[in-house]
Order: sequence, then C-alpha cells, then structure tokens
Amino acid sequence: MIEQAQQVMNHIEQLWPTKRLLVVGDVMLDQYIWGDVARISPEAPVPVVRVARRNEQPGGAANVALNLARLGAQAVVVGFTGGDAQEHALAESLRGSGVEPVFVSTPEFPTITKLRILGGRQQMLRLDSERAGEHSDEDGARLVARVLEALPGCHAVILSDYAKGVLSEKVCQSIITAARRARIPVLVDPKLADFSRYRGATTVCPNLGELSRAVGLPAQNLEALLEKAESLVRAFDLEFLTATLSEKGIALVRPGHRVHAPAQARQVFDVSGAGDTVIATLALCMASGLAPELGVQVANLAAGIVVGKVGTAPVERHELLAALEPALAQRVDDKRVTLAELQSRVALWRAQGERIVLTNGYFDHLQVGHIALFEQARQFGDRLIVAINSDASICAQKGIDQPAASQQARARILAALSPVDAVVIFDEPTPLALILALRPDALVKGGDYRRDTVVGAAEVESWGGQVRIVATESEFSTDGLLTTGSSSRDQ
Repeated sequence: MIEQAQQVMNHIEQLWPTKRLLVVGDVMLDQYIWGDVARISPEAPVPVVRVARRNEQPGGAANVALNLARLGAQAVVVGFTGGDAQEHALAESLRGSGVEPVFVSTPEFPTITKLRILGGRQQMLRLDSERAGEHSDEDGARLVARVLEALPGCHAVILSDYAKGVLSEKVCQSIITAARRARIPVLVDPKLADFSRYRGATTVCPNLGELSRAVGLPAQNLEALLEKAESLVRAFDLEFLTATLSEKGIALVRPGHRVHAPAQARQVFDVSGAGDTVIATLALCMASGLAPELGVQVANLAAGIVVGKVGTAPVERHELLAALEPALAQRVDDKRVTLAELQSRVALWRAQGERIVLTNGYFDHLQVGHIALFEQARQFGDRLIVAINSDASICAQKGIDQPAASQQARARILAALSPVDAVVIFDEPTPLALILALRPDALVKGGDYRRDTVVGAAEVESWGGQVRIVATESEFSTDGLLTTGSSSRDQ
C-alpha cells in the first residue's frame, strides 16, 4: 500500500500534465488480428482463427511514449523508421494520442512491425517484420541531432532499447552526456547484458532475465542477484538500479540500500508492454519530483494494471488514480481536501460511473443524528462529500468569536466516519458556489428542512440531480442541546 497516496495523486493530477518527456529508442508498429478458435485445421494440427477485427497501435519505444501521454504528460519520441506505409500509420497513431513523433527515415531499414494473432484472449502467433543490423554512423549522428533539438525543456529522458540497432554505445553516451549536463534524469530500459553503453545514466531498469544475464547468476537466486546489482550501480556510475522481478514486484537498488515493492497484479492476461509502463511511470514520478523509492511503488501499481489487459496496452491516468483510491480510504488525513483536489477526485469518481452525494452543515457539535444523516445520505449514491462551514463563516453568521470546535478538528472527526469519502471546508455563508462547482447527483439534508429551504436545490435539479430530505428522529435532534452549539438548521 502506498502511504503517500494523496501526495502521489496531487502530482498525477497537477504536475504530470506540465511535464515534457523525451523517449529515444526502437519504435515499432504493433498490429493485431483478433478472432475466435472453434476447431483445428484439417490441413495441419494448428488452430483455425476466424478473424473478427484488426487494429494497430504504437509498440516498442513508441509504446513508452504512448504510456506517458495516457498518464497525462507531454511526450516526444525519436527513432528510426523506414519511410514506408507503416511509418505513416505509426506517426498518425501517435499524433492521435497526443505524442509528438520525430522520425529519422532510413529506407534500407523498414519500420519494425509485429503482427500478433489472437484467439479469444490467447496469443496464438506473432509475425515480426524487420531487418537486423546496426545503423550507420551517419544515421546515428542524424538521430542524435534530432534528440539534442528536442532536449531543451524536457524533464526526463527514457532510452528504450530493444536491441534493434538504434541505441549504439556512441548514441547512448551522446544523449546521456547532454542530458546530465542539463541536469535531466535519464532512465534506460536495457536489452543487452553489457550495461557499459548506459554508463552515467540515472537508472537502468532491467527485468529479471536481463539482470540475471548482466550479473551472470541464475534468476532463481534473487538475493545474490540484488547484491550483484549493487556492484553494477557503482561500476556504471548509476544513481540506482531498478529491477522488475515479474511476480516478485520491483526492487530499487542503491549501494548498501534496497527497496522492494511487492507485485500488485490482479489477473495476468498479457505481460506485453509491462516494462514500458514501469519505466514511463517511474520517469514521470522522477520528473515531478517524487523520490525514486516512492516512484517504484507507483510504477509497480501501474504494472499491476497493465498486465491485466490483452496486448500491448498502456495504463490510463484514470486507472492509476482509481488504483490509488483504496489507500486514500484508509487514511483520515487524505479525506480532507481542498476544492481543487475534490474536483479532481469527483472527476475520477464520475469516470468510474459513480454517483456523487453532498450534504453540508456547521457540524460544530457532532451528534448521533448527524451520523444517521450521513448513513442515510450515503445510500443515495456511491460517494459522500460532507461540506462544512469554515470558522470564519460560522462566527459571522452566529455572531460569536469562535465555534466550539475548529474547522480542522471538525473536518478530521468527519473524515474518520466510514460513510464519508471526502470533507471540504467553504468560507461562504452558504454552499451554493461549492454545489455549482461539484454538480452533485444528490443533495441531502435533515428532516427539519423543506425542499424550498434547501440552498442549491433548484440548481441540483436543473442538471437532473435529486434533492433528498431524510427523516431525523426526534431523539437525535441537536436543537437546544448546547447554547452555543450548532443547530440542525446548519446552512
């Protein structure tokens, strides 16, 4: 469980859209044929796939950039393509997703294309179209020049190496040197066992098999692998190493220090692109100022989402925010939010198809009747927001110096109640501005109100919402209990 869930959500909602990240590496076009398998071919012992639909999407380094865009960031991707129809399809797909493609055309090397054939949710066959071999030094120089043009204004660089000939040692070192000079972090997804070409990067992010090959130890001996990983950090002048360990989660390794985030997967359908999701999420965390140790926890959560999908599919921003929600529900402090934070959270809840309920009041003296109000209000939707008058608002209306309980104390007590999903404080005499900003699906008040005395009733009904008056048992009434206490007629 991520302890700083609210901090992470704030970064995702407010900072990630302001970040520009550069991806350099082996761009690919992933094509899919989807169908059903009902029989075996009479010609050979192979399944017959009846084609239902086809689609294509960015793959390889282009999928890393797509992950960044789907997480809300600005993304630029640089790579080699073949000046062919596949290049055009890949560029159009990227632009349609908000990614800026910067391609260096090399007609002698066709755009790398992978065609996957699926029967139901099971991948049956993959066909790769590519030409092996290193690109010329001239091609490498053209690519580096385009990278250096795109580097200013970027907040992180990702080198996505699929060993298809783009990231030679000369290209890697040119980019790493320029990024370090500009104090821009560089994250590398490696393919080769020799990490020397990535020397000086901020972090290298191998999977379990890649780490095993790099240190020359079997993958089963995890403890020994991670000890050896520390030596790689020193040997290649890295700040830390990030190892994705399949079902064992993700480990961050510094000399003398490790952090391990256990796997978060629900049901694994396809691991295609999981490494792309991890490095994209970690890069965004670092670009927005989150500590790498926290970043690997967020990346681990994102990986758990993406392996539950079929095909090379990126994680969506709203999916990551939704995955952080359970952590918020367990922390009282994370339920107390500003209006801006609440608006983002309401947008997330609505994206999940949830109904929003709002009730409001002073709640200067919390009573059993208030608890009954919250419990009943929660039944009219999926999320309950409690809006409370600020101290200044109460004092102005009651003509007193201060309420019995401060706004922060009242907010914390309300946030501790299980029916309550969020608590927000407002300064105005009435919650009308808040209601207009949030547009709840239901507005709920206690039984001593009438519809015509409920502030915001007409507005809520104007957009199809409901105004609900719930019965208040007389024994729960707070009227007259305390001479300076709150009234059940709270605004």
